[in-house]
Amino acid sequence: MLELGGNQNAAPKGEYVKEVTEANFMAEVIEKSQEVPVIVDFWAPWCGPCRQLGPALEAEVNAAKGAVVMAKVNVDENQMIAGQLRIQSIPTVYAFWQGQPVDGFQGALPGSEIKKFVAKVIEAAGGDASGGLDEALEAAEAMLAEGAAADAAETFAAIIGEDDQNAAAYGGLIRAHVAAGALDQAEQALAGVPAPLATSAPVEAARAQLDLAKQAEEAGPLDDLGARLEADPDDHQARFDYAQALYAAGDAEEAVDQLLELFRRDREWNEGAAKTQLFKIFDALKPNDPVVAKGRRRLSSMIFA
Repeated sequence: MLELGGNQNAAPKGEYVKEVTEANFMAEVIEKSQEVPVIVDFWAPWCGPCRQLGPALEAEVNAAKGAVVMAKVNVDENQMIAGQLRIQSIPTVYAFWQGQPVDGFQGALPGSEIKKFVAKVIEAAGGDASGGLDEALEAAEAMLAEGAAADAAETFAAIIGEDDQNAAAYGGLIRAHVAAGALDQAEQALAGVPAPLATSAPVEAARAQLDLAKQAEEAGPLDDLGARLEADPDDHQARFDYAQALYAAGDAEEAVDQLLELFRRDREWNEGAAKTQLFKIFDALKPNDPVVAKGRRRLSSMIFA
């Protein structure tokens, strides 16, 4: 079974949580937050809810493995800081990013809400709350790029088992099934995406690949379509079908060229089918693919000419 998130060089548990005083608050919170978000827990030894919240919050911070750090401030011993930040009750938690408080709450929270709070703070700072799963995602993408679609699908599925809100893993799983030609399994994977993730960029890209793969199954013979188009360049359906067959044959660049030509000739044909198909191909390809950049530029020049 694949083990995810393992790291023999990981820092010892607790390294991301520090006791902070008035003497080092500026260095450990304000200055530190220029590099990494800092969660500050204002507590006191006599506070029952603090003893409940503190360990749970520390556990989530440590689980993030450096994507966020935590400062614990005893308000009894650091009353000046508490006064400056107007701490009126404890526990109070603030999150700092780039020297400024960006989020916070008062009172104890259930474990699920603490987890969401820490993830939200990491994401607000532009980080990834998935922690050690990043390496597994990279490995799965490498497998897929090398043609090991079955291994990639297994890895993406394992990531989802660890984090069922990981949009990149759902998108990868769908794309792996498409690459393996298992379109029914890809459909099932798409149907299993949680509703909040259904319109995320990774899932939309995978959906586009799946749609194109299903179209490819119905694409006619490439040579026959090419001959049909050559005989009548104004046969828009032939050009559209030819573009589908080209993409199915692995020639995305020529498929885009044919769709752009169709758009140039009649942008309203079949309710704008050429433009819709172009966007589907752009979504399916990687954002940095030269075919996407060139195609988008040419399409924009036609639209705004």
